[in-house]
Amino acid sequence: MQTVLLPDRTLITVSGNDAEHLLQNVITCDLDSLTDGSARPGALLTPQGKILFDFLIARSTSGGLTIDISADQAAAFIKRMMLYKLRSDMTLSAQNDMQVAVAFGENVSYPDSAVRDERFKAATVYRWAAERSDAQENDRHQWDLLRIQHGIAEGGLDYPLGEAFPHDVSLDQNGGVDFKKGCYVGQEVVSRMQHRGTARRRIMIAKSAQGFDTATNEVLANGKSVANLGTKVGDRALLLGRIDRVDDAIKECTPLMVGDVAIDDVQLPPSVGYVWPVEAQSPDG
Repeated sequence: MQTVLLPDRTLITVSGNDAEHLLQNVITCDLDSLTDGSARPGALLTPQGKILFDFLIARSTSGGLTIDISADQAAAFIKRMMLYKLRSDMTLSAQNDMQVAVAFGENVSYPDSAVRDERFKAATVYRWAAERSDAQENDRHQWDLLRIQHGIAEGGLDYPLGEAFPHDVSLDQNGGVDFKKGCYVGQEVVSRMQHRGTARRRIMIAKSAQGFDTATNEVLANGKSVANLGTKVGDRALLLGRIDRVDDAIKECTPLMVGDVAIDDVQLPPSVGYVWPVEAQSPDG
């Protein structure tokens, strides 16, 4: 069992009679089906369907909701939500004195206030609020490696906020987008991508025996950009790019290069519904 502190994460408490209804109408995930003890991924999008903020949202034991978000985005998220608040009874408050702790692995131990991270389908991960004054031996690499192994991307670390669609970073795979709940900001674009099957950029997992100690994150095939690396730990990294172009390079035995480093293998994350393009073709081609 591993317990890791995440000082780059903080919490926002959301309360008020109109809070849940308002959030349900602007964010991507479904709150009606959110149960106690679970932390669900979600996002606030631009009207063009791109991710402005990504987060986890959970029901608070004291009532209301708690948003687990990148600490450097908390103030901007609250400011953005004020544009939608108008006269609604909703209060958002950043808990800047708090960070997030995560526990994972065998025989996971966690406090009663912990919530299960729904993004992980093939692993058990719990999260809870911890004081920023808490001090302990902290192996952040173990947490980053777990995210890589399960294809869990986070804004700012693995992709630029404001540039990615929910499908790009698997929010359509892990419950971060609900396609039945009705309207939310950017919903028309996201629904069109879903029904037309036009998502081309996807999260993958890259491996290199050389390791990924590179100054650049751009992945090239024959000199053309096909993807970008995100979080890197040792010989593994998250990869966000055109799944069709990566597949073409692999089939044609074209080296995938990150600077002078060659990528030896690219895999799809466990528990995702998308496949390599060759697997999606009919038997007749």
